[in-house]
Amino acid sequence: MTPPGQVDTARTKDRRALRFADSAAMWADVDRIIESERAGTLRRSGNWSVGRCLGHLAAWAEFPYDGYPPQVLPPWWIKAAVRPFKGRILSADAVMPAGIRLRRLPEGTAGTEEMETEAAVTRLRRAWTRLESTAPAVPNPLLGRLTHRQWIRINLQHAELHLSFLHPHAHTPGPART
Repeated sequence: MTPPGQVDTARTKDRRALRFADSAAMWADVDRIIESERAGTLRRSGNWSVGRCLGHLAAWAEFPYDGYPPQVLPPWWIKAAVRPFKGRILSADAVMPAGIRLRRLPEGTAGTEEMETEAAVTRLRRAWTRLESTAPAVPNPLLGRLTHRQWIRINLQHAELHLSFLHPHAHTPGPART
């Protein structure tokens, strides 16, 4: 159940359709979002601030190197059910679903602390630089072993999901959402 005043992100249709072919496309979108936030023209259709979104993306890009929180590790039967679909999940046209919640975490996922936008983008740039330069050696907790390209792809899909709730240069008059 969605708390009062929160958007049900699994059901909302108020999202941008994003497909990042590569890291440069993602960074171009991040730059537009930051510019729009500074100009006061950013509209959010989800529940998270820009800093929280970018910090979350950074945390998940860091986990394969620094270790996953134990609460995000799926049980064996979920891995067994999902792994046959690994190719489809990692395909260029695959969409990461919104609104998935990990039951063992109060926020439904990890890496959800609020951050100032500048600190979050710095953290994401550092995490992304590491991701692009060195493939994680550990298996993905859900999908198992991934190639370097697949690690980048899944992080791009994650960025498509969270950035789709941020609408640069789309400010509409009315009360500000906090």
